Amino acid sequence: MEKNISVIIPNYNGEKLLLSNLPFVVKNCHGCEIIVVDDGSVDNSITTLRKKFKKIKLVALKKNQGFANAVNAGVNKATKDFVLLLNSDVKPKENFLKPLIKYLNTKKYSNLFAVGLCDLSHENGKIVPRGRGGATFKRGFVEHYPLFPEMGETFWASGGSSLINRQMFLELKGLDKLFAPFYWEDIDLCFRAWLHGKICLFEPFSKVDHFHAQGFIKSNRSQIFINTVSYKNQFLFVWKNTSSTYLSVLHILWLPYHFARALITLDIAFFAGFFWAILKIPALIFNYELFTLSEVEGSTLNYKLSESEVLSKFAKQQ
Repeated sequence: MEKNISVIIPNYNGEKLLLSNLPFVVKNCHGCEIIVVDDGSVDNSITTLRKKFKKIKLVALKKNQGFANAVNAGVNKATKDFVLLLNSDVKPKENFLKPLIKYLNTKKYSNLFAVGLCDLSHENGKIVPRGRGGATFKRGFVEHYPLFPEMGETFWASGGSSLINRQMFLELKGLDKLFAPFYWEDIDLCFRAWLHGKICLFEPFSKVDHFHAQGFIKSNRSQIFINTVSYKNQFLFVWKNTSSTYLSVLHILWLPYHFARALITLDIAFFAGFFWAILKIPALIFNYELFTLSEVEGSTLNYKLSESEVLSKFAKQQ
């Protein structure tokens, strides 16, 4: 069944990570199609891949456009029914694929969009199991939070370690590049899947080690820039996905509170994120393809739940 999985690994200036982690992917994903998408790296990533990992399919993008575009490019090149998304700073455990095999049964799991893996996050000398999350609409924004890492539904499956139905991914138009350079793309994608009546599950026995501190974002971006991007995408997520008048009004009514709080705490990233989001409004408005049903042959997409119904599923678990 592993032969029905394409592994997609986005990479940007991650030569050292590839040398460290890719051998474990090759070893533990035996039989899978493995695709590395180089997102316009300026280090020796491409040379290293061509010399040391000749059996891996390389997709070399000329220009760096961010995580969403790289993943979409990889999924478009994939030839299998399921795609396994892995970050370059992720090292899969031995036999991590075994618990996922049952989800490849498309008859039993016909409504399944994604399965989040148990992400053993290495943080400040500790290992924290992550990968299952919930969300609620609070103070005018969608706030996500970790849920206990046990088998069950999850609001989203991480773009850094998850198994996804490729056909459904294509029907949903993939990750939205609006959220570039990073963060919230996977939450947005899974939210759209939930709206269309698909489900996302968490599999606690499929384990990978995730070395966030070694990844490009944590090691090459300042914390204020990371916070700015996070705020920007929080705004865009609400503006894009809130069709409910009630939730929209709540968002507007809570804005003075958030601006006042940011002013008092001198949270520059909040204001920078807000104005960055404002600049993205034209792209949000004219991004028609994400608001229309897919033209992919055999598409079964149609709206089944409202955003309030999806959020209420997880708000009760907080």
